[in-house]
Amino acid sequence: MPARPAILSDPMIAVLVAATALALLLPATGEARGMAQMVSNGAIFVLFLVNGMRIARGEIARGLVNWRYFGPLLLWIFGVMALGGLAAMQLAQQVLPPLVALGFLYFGCLPSTVQSATSYTSLAGGNVALSVVGAALVNIVGVFVTAPLFAALGGGAAADIGYETIVRIGLILVLPFVIGQALQGWTREWVMERKARIAWLDRGVIGIAVYVAFSGAVEQGLAGLFGAGEWAALLGLVVGFLALAIAGAWIAGGVLGLSRADRIAFLFAGSQKSVAIGAPMAAILFAPEMAGFVIAPLLLYHLLQLVVAAPLASRLALRPR
Repeated sequence: MPARPAILSDPMIAVLVAATALALLLPATGEARGMAQMVSNGAIFVLFLVNGMRIARGEIARGLVNWRYFGPLLLWIFGVMALGGLAAMQLAQQVLPPLVALGFLYFGCLPSTVQSATSYTSLAGGNVALSVVGAALVNIVGVFVTAPLFAALGGGAAADIGYETIVRIGLILVLPFVIGQALQGWTREWVMERKARIAWLDRGVIGIAVYVAFSGAVEQGLAGLFGAGEWAALLGLVVGFLALAIAGAWIAGGVLGLSRADRIAFLFAGSQKSVAIGAPMAAILFAPEMAGFVIAPLLLYHLLQLVVAAPLASRLALRPR
């Protein structure tokens, strides 16, 4: 049996905590925030360039062929989960600041994680190959789908996804990915040989995006907006969303008649959300003074999904095949 992932030692958790703490203690404000935003945008460009280099075109092709699994998975992630985010936002608006409530719709529209969904699928005895291909395909689709889907469902409450925003997404997310795909024949082997270092590039870019986002929120009085009641409401809504996502993805896999191994892969891909896409995209979609509020539910959801996934995967692994 594969080793159990160590939640508390996950470097990504440490990066998120450190970035948030630094923003609370030493936020980038004024001209410094503008410079930090430029650094963040440059780092995001490099990250998606590398993503284009390392996601094999063959994996994308295999995903497109296996429509019986990937069609329902995409519909679940960008349909059911997005509508769930819309419902959660409407509930959250009753007890939380509007931008924080908007964060539920935002993370509902995001693709699933790559590394953790694959790791927990492996731990639970699921179809790892399917999980790897699915993660690649879902995240590529998310780059193109998340922003317009979020705008369509959010209406006037969402960010203004106008021409300038579309151009920024194209230049900072899509263009480098396409360049990476074009260079893949010459660069993929070099990138794959340095997977450990590339993983730290991922974490570093996400950390920068979170720091810039929360710096803006701190400057706008983040601490003064949250009392004990608001924190309890935020936690309760996130826990409820996660519970429904896990139960729903598992039931959906059963309704689809998937094998147990494929159903496990569907469970983790369908219930987890990607901070690796969410934090950088929020830095592009929202002004710095807004982004920190919007990604607050995503960061909490990301932490809780890891905490819940470890015992869930271990329990699934103990059940008969």
